[in-house]
Amino acid sequence: MRTQVTEIFGLPVYTDRAVFIGNVDDVVLDVDQKKIAALAIGDLNPEIGEVKGYTGLQIPFRIVKSVGDIIIVRHIPGLFKSPAKEEQP
Repeated sequence: MRTQVTEIFGLPVYTDRAVFIGNVDDVVLDVDQKKIAALAIGDLNPEIGEVKGYTGLQIPFRIVKSVGDIIIVRHIPGLFKSPAKEEQP
C-alpha cells in the first residue's frame, strides 16, 4: 500500500498495546536511500514517560507496524510506559 507523505501529518500515533504517544508533526527522510527514516511526534502524551524539556520525539520508521486512520508502532517496554493505573488504598 502506498501513501503520500503529506497524508501522514497530524495522524495520531499509538503503540500496539493501545498507548497514545502523540501526533505526527513531521517526517524525517533519508534522501540517499529514498525512504522515511523517522516520524517526528509532537503533542506528546505526558503519561508515557519522562519527556521533560522535550517538545517532541522521533520514532524510527522501522518500528511502524501500520499506517491508516492512525499509525500503530511496536510497543517497546521501557520506552513507552503504559498509562499509570490509579492506586488502590
